[in-house]
Amino acid sequence: MNKDQIKGAINEAAGKVQKEFGKAVDSPKHEIAGGMKEVAGKTQKAVGNIKDDVKDVRKDANREGEKRRD
Repeated sequence: MNKDQIKGAINEAAGKVQKEFGKAVDSPKHEIAGGMKEVAGKTQKAVGNIKDDVKDVRKDANREGEKRRD
């Protein structure tokens, strides 16, 4: 896991909590802010996933390049 995946998961969870809090106390402001934070967290997590995928592809390409040189 990279830092974007971790921070994204934390922000997503915090957003869910804030959204549910807003529902519980009937506060549209908190519901909306929580929902926005949740989506931002999901987006950040997705960016982290993409970074990991790119890293894996690079590793695979390097391995293939090394095999061809041998």
